[in-house]
Formats: sequence, C-alpha cells, structure tokens
Amino acid sequence: MLKFAKAISLALGTLAITCGLALAQKDARFVGLGAYFELHPLEKAKFEAFDRMVQAPAQALERPIDKPVEIHVIYPGLQVSDYWRRSVKSFVARLDEVGIPHRITSLFTKSAEDLRLQEKAIGQVLREKPDYLIFTLDALRHKGMIARVLAAGDTKVILQNITTPLTEIGPPSPLLYVGFDHEIGSHILAEEFIRRARNGARYAIFYGPPGYVSQMRGGTFRHVMEEQTDFELVAEYYVGFDRELARQAALDLFKAKDDVSFIYAASTDIAHGITDALSEIGKLGDVTVNGWGGGSSELDAIRKRELDFTVMRMNDDNGVAMAEAIRLIQEGRVGDVPLVYSGSFTLVDQKTSDETLESLVDRAFRYSR
Repeated sequence: MLKFAKAISLALGTLAITCGLALAQKDARFVGLGAYFELHPLEKAKFEAFDRMVQAPAQALERPIDKPVEIHVIYPGLQVSDYWRRSVKSFVARLDEVGIPHRITSLFTKSAEDLRLQEKAIGQVLREKPDYLIFTLDALRHKGMIARVLAAGDTKVILQNITTPLTEIGPPSPLLYVGFDHEIGSHILAEEFIRRARNGARYAIFYGPPGYVSQMRGGTFRHVMEEQTDFELVAEYYVGFDRELARQAALDLFKAKDDVSFIYAASTDIAHGITDALSEIGKLGDVTVNGWGGGSSELDAIRKRELDFTVMRMNDDNGVAMAEAIRLIQEGRVGDVPLVYSGSFTLVDQKTSDETLESLVDRAFRYSR
C-alpha cells in the first residue's frame, strides 16, 4: 500500500520546523509551515481535519444554492509544467461534485514576468468584486496587489502555490494559503542528492526568477547542502521558469566547469532545459538532474531516463482543497477552514515500477487526468 501522507507527516514534524525556522531567520516576511504550526497548534488539528475532507469522496452541499459563485483565477500557467492547468480542472470538478454553481474568469500568464497584465487583472477584480480571487505570490509586487484586494474587503483571497503565511499583509488575512510546501519538497530532493552523491561532489543550482519560489526551493536546497555536506557549489543561475534560458545557462556552465556531479533544478521547465543541454553535449546520464513537481512531462522524462528523479505532488489535492474551502464558507463553517493547506509528495525515480507509478498517477491526477 502506498503511503501518500508521507510529506504531510514531514510537514508536521521536525524536518519542516527546523527548515522553516532556518529560512524564517533569513526572511521575516514569511512564516515556515512547521514554525507556523509550532506557534498555532490548533491550526495543526484544523489542517489534519481538513486534509481528511480533501482525501475523502465529495459530499454534496448541505443546502443547494441558486446564485453562481463568482471566482477570478490569475495563474502563471504558461509553463511546461501542467500544475496550474490541472489545478483549475480539479477545482472545477470538485465544485461540480459538491454542487456549487460557479462562474470562473481565468487568466494564465508567464509567471512573475507579466506583472503589468496581472495588475490589470487585479484592477478588474477590484471593479467587479467577485466572491473569490485565486492568485499566487512570487514577485514582491504581488504582495501589493493582494493587499489592495484584501483591504477592499469585497473578495475572499486564496493564495495558490504558497504555504508560508505572510507576516506583513492584512488584516484581513487571506482565506487560504494552498499548494505543496516548497521547503518540504526541496528538502526531500536534497536528501536524495545527498544519498546518491559522493563526498566532495560539485554541483550547481538553477533558480527560477528572483522571488518567493526561488527563495523557498533554491534557498532551502542550498541550506541543506551547506549544513549536511562538504559538496562544493560551483555556480548559481537565475533563469526564470524558462526552458531555453536554462539550456543556455547549462551550456555556459559546462564550458567553464566540466566536472559538475549534479544540478538542482527549481522547476519543471528548468529541468527540461538542463537535460536539453546535456543531450546536446553528450553528457545526458552523466550528470544527475532532478525534476520538481512530478507532472506529466517530468514522468515521461524519467521513463526515458532523461531525468533521474522528482518529488511528485499529489497534484489535484490543491484544487480539491480550494473547492472544499469554498464549500465550508457556503455552509457557514468558516472556522473549519485552516489558514494553510499543503498537499503531499512522493519521491519518484527511474527505478519506480510501472505499477507503482500508475497508482501514483491515478492518485495525483484523480480529477484532472
């Protein structure tokens, strides 16, 4: 039997607390998941009860409603990673099962690079005053956008792909921080690199754009490497979530450093760009490269032996969690909505059997497949 809750237990245990406190010392704008549960033990119990709801089959709304719920979704979904598209699919499917009529206005952008387009969409939210805004946070200017919507008081905010509450935003607070904890996922990947690498290994880190995700994924990874190994960090690159920029950076890296043992990739697009470069210079299979998230393209790359391993999110948990939070609001049970919800992870590598992988895919993409 597969243990899908492995990462949830990690999130509530020493690993997340230690890592969360370490990063919190570097950036007081965020509270790590473990540190947050240390400060708010009742939230831990609320999280666990909510997770049971997410994992269970859908329950119909107690009292049917006629008026559709108005929802605006602004996602950085123009990436190879299918996380964002699957998020919308699983969210809509669960709303339908629960019986919540809805009207969704969605905008997919190119991550933090499309700030002007995102600001325009936030202006539309402020004018139209939908019931819910589902947004993300990566660039610093996102925080100001979110604060404007919260201050207006007309729209409840769900922050996607962030599980570390902001210390300098609100009141009111967002309704829900939801996703898959970047620190926990990166810690799992770091431990796997440590297990595989030899003493004195040389490595590089490829970040996304400067911002929250790069800090939480790349910063966590670097912290673990520095604390637990004698590995030498020889290069760091900020390549956005851009496959071509990652490819070019990897080619530059190997012109200067020919003896790199492994490269840590902070996203799906980055991982593919690195393996593109390794294939081009005949080093594919000689340098260890991770994926991040375990979406369809990463799983295909692992099957083809292009990527070595990934931390696979039980992807549809995030969409289900958002739908269940809205259901609780509609039922007048706002007190049962946790401030933070993080879904679980499983490590997948080239040795994972087809049977196990198929079970994981069925579980992770149970609504979006």
